[in-house]
Amino acid sequence: MRFSVVLLAALSAATFGYAQTSMSGGDATFYTAGVGSCGFTNTDADFIVAVDVATITSFPGAGANPNANPMCGRQLVVTGPDGKSVTVTVADTCPTCAPGSVDLTPTAFQQLASLDVGRLTGISWTLI
Repeated sequence: MRFSVVLLAALSAATFGYAQTSMSGGDATFYTAGVGSCGFTNTDADFIVAVDVATITSFPGAGANPNANPMCGRQLVVTGPDGKSVTVTVADTCPTCAPGSVDLTPTAFQQLASLDVGRLTGISWTLI
């Protein structure tokens, strides 16, 4: 009985604070950068990503102050449906993105597709 309680406690601790480290099946769009929710000032030439609200606000350690979100400053590798990828830094929140989707600066988006595409479907990303 004691072993079961210890095992259950260990499993509970292991799943508490789970961080979403990869997603697939989302979309990538692009936006005009500026001061992001992480408090960084960015330009369209930077390799920046805005992550969907559900992912960034549920990241372990996230609190009321978005500038202090532990996902801020971390890097993602975003991969398009054709296998092209780009490494970007989390600097903002995308309020209109569905879970698993991202908003990139134009420079970052162009590493995956032409800006004429507008929305790239079937992307995946991994937190590194």
